[in-house]
Amino acid sequence: MKQILIIGAGFAGLWSALGAARLLDQHKRDDVLITVLAPQAELHIRPRFYEPDVHTMAAPLQALFDAVNVRFVKGSAYHIDQASREVAYRQPGGIDAKLGYDRLIMACGSLLNRPALEGFDRHAFDVDKIESATRLEEHLKSLATRPDSPARNTVVVAGGGFTGIETATELPSRLRAILGDKVTPRIVVVDRGAKIGAALGAGISPAIEQASAALGIEWVCGATVASVDAGGVLLDNGERIATNTVVWTVGFKANPLTEQITGERDRQGRLHVDGQLKVIGNPDVYAAGDVAYAACDEVGNFAVMSCQHAIPLGRYAGNNAAAELIGVAPMTYSQPKYVTCLDLGAWGAVYTEGWERTVSPPTDKTEAKQLKHQINSVWIYPPAADRATALAAADPLIPVA
Repeated sequence: MKQILIIGAGFAGLWSALGAARLLDQHKRDDVLITVLAPQAELHIRPRFYEPDVHTMAAPLQALFDAVNVRFVKGSAYHIDQASREVAYRQPGGIDAKLGYDRLIMACGSLLNRPALEGFDRHAFDVDKIESATRLEEHLKSLATRPDSPARNTVVVAGGGFTGIETATELPSRLRAILGDKVTPRIVVVDRGAKIGAALGAGISPAIEQASAALGIEWVCGATVASVDAGGVLLDNGERIATNTVVWTVGFKANPLTEQITGERDRQGRLHVDGQLKVIGNPDVYAAGDVAYAACDEVGNFAVMSCQHAIPLGRYAGNNAAAELIGVAPMTYSQPKYVTCLDLGAWGAVYTEGWERTVSPPTDKTEAKQLKHQINSVWIYPPAADRATALAAADPLIPVA
């Protein structure tokens, strides 16, 4: 029996499995095995890790995999042998094993860039993984046991991109819930951009400025964090900010497993893929999600590291890997529409369309907040563990945005 092996059970990995299962079901083929290799049969809802109650943001997948005849193998891949078409992985308990493949789908996601800054490993927090976001939440709750001080009541968020802004704007309400209404939390965003929200463009910046002013969030622009210690941060401009809490949100890179795949990479380590999402120059390997440098359209836009792109990339990659093995025509990935819905805490949210991030209806911050809630609580979650429902949801032509 032929095998499609998918590394990763995130958005791209899940939807790769469903995309392959859908095509095999359509052609009534039971001679191709779909295997997902990952540390857990859970979808961690990473876009929500800036919110409280992070420990609840993992959706179980085993019942869904069972419903669509996808095999799940628990373990962590560490070596890919392209010559023998095998992946070595480590099972729970440290036992090593191998899985063969006829087609491999790299869907192993991305990691936060961890700089070699003094004090970073000991004193900085992040919202990259469910474990680290939970560690931050536990730390925030522990602040209530400390004496009132400027350092206790101040949080520095390093990075003013999408993750940094959503984290920063959620923090005032989170901290007031922990420290009480008598405390006025101080949230400081440190960003190398020249102005507030520079990383997201001129169209969306006014909303970020308004939300920051309303929520009392300070910005230090044109600066970066130079070092971190238990009592604060030192910026590269010489300024020191007293704080017990530093949240790092700067920069992401593709999983280092991509370095074991033959092929060209972009500066984030993502593998260059063709229109069918096959790694260019590699006959047996596809890439999806945060490890794929994939053209979304014919005018030069490429997928970004977000579930908005990971979901359809997975659908297409799974479909095409299965198509190749059973001898049917593949589909060319296309996702010309790009939108964002940026959560801005208690102020509301802002919705944009296009790669220039032009603010579009719903322009009302309350309506945009409702849309963001719908995205975060419904749209990005897995389908029900019902075979017909799940396979129907895996159609690559379903618009995501």
